[in-house]
Amino acid sequence: MEFYDVIRARRAVRKYKPDMVPEEIIYKILDAANWAPSGMNTQSWEFVVVTGDKLEDMGESLARIYAPLAENMDPDKRGPYMDNIRNFFGAPVVILALAPAQKNEVMRKMHLEGVCAAFENLLLAACAEGLGSCWMTGPLQEEAFLRELLSIGEDKEIVAVTPIGYPEFIPKAPPRLDPDLKQKVTWFK
Repeated sequence: MEFYDVIRARRAVRKYKPDMVPEEIIYKILDAANWAPSGMNTQSWEFVVVTGDKLEDMGESLARIYAPLAENMDPDKRGPYMDNIRNFFGAPVVILALAPAQKNEVMRKMHLEGVCAAFENLLLAACAEGLGSCWMTGPLQEEAFLRELLSIGEDKEIVAVTPIGYPEFIPKAPPRLDPDLKQKVTWFK
């Protein structure tokens, strides 16, 4: 896929096939993440790759987070919706991105920006490999649970989470706000 095609093809996927993603493909997308720019070239990102039993535990956590949203759903739809959430949308892999915890707000921002750049590289590389992903911060509502489950110390900040897998369904692209960039761009010449 051409670079700009990958950017336009990437979607937030919330339904995956059960097929396991080969480890070499996971490392390939993590390598793409590792080539991101970072402030002062700190390359301070770290990744946690989750499969198996711990992924099931993460799915139960996600179900607790989403349960209030499902309360008002039609009962016939609520069960399948919560089953999809509970198994982390069917994704066989979940990746968390971590940054060093910082008290200094300038350094914290620098590390967060670098990790976010790496995470975007990861999502784009996943798309180029025919994989789906979904940038998630919702799981951080149970951050203490994630820290304990995955042995993530207080010296790290959990920045984002993404399921990774072969998409069962790729949603249509949502329309761009300000597609002509008349409101989002200001030029000074």
